Amino acid sequence: MNARPIIFALSNPIEKHECLPQDAYAWSKGKAVYAGGVQFPPVHYEGQTFLPSQANNLYIFPAVGMAIYATNAKRVTDEMFIEAAHAVADQVHPDQLELGILFPPQSNILETEIQTAARVAKLVFDSGLARIERPADMVAFIREHVYKPKYSAGAIGASRAA
Repeated sequence: MNARPIIFALSNPIEKHECLPQDAYAWSKGKAVYAGGVQFPPVHYEGQTFLPSQANNLYIFPAVGMAIYATNAKRVTDEMFIEAAHAVADQVHPDQLELGILFPPQSNILETEIQTAARVAKLVFDSGLARIERPADMVAFIREHVYKPKYSAGAIGASRAA
């Protein structure tokens, strides 16, 4: 057996999961690194509390898309997705890893996406794939491209009258 087995049970819904987190922790005697396709509650095993992670494409695809849009990239490369994965992983603190958390908290997903997109955008510029001039501050540049829904009061009233 691997000293720290990785178990990614990603099927949805829960009834279809290949393995539940409590089973993974019990089988591995608390050594498993676990992520599911849905968010599970904390698991208590042998006096330890584990926080199973949720693996989800919401960490990668929006950030890569934002970077491509912001930089007007000539093409999309595998390296962009790899850089995004590294950027997401780098946002997990060592104390979170000790609890079994593999992804940044979803409660701060916008900031996670901005930081990840900035790393991908830097790669786009470094690779010569951007069709715009390189900004001085990559994070600020990405923040300028974040969608902010704004509705004018007149537009809302006009749509109700129609």
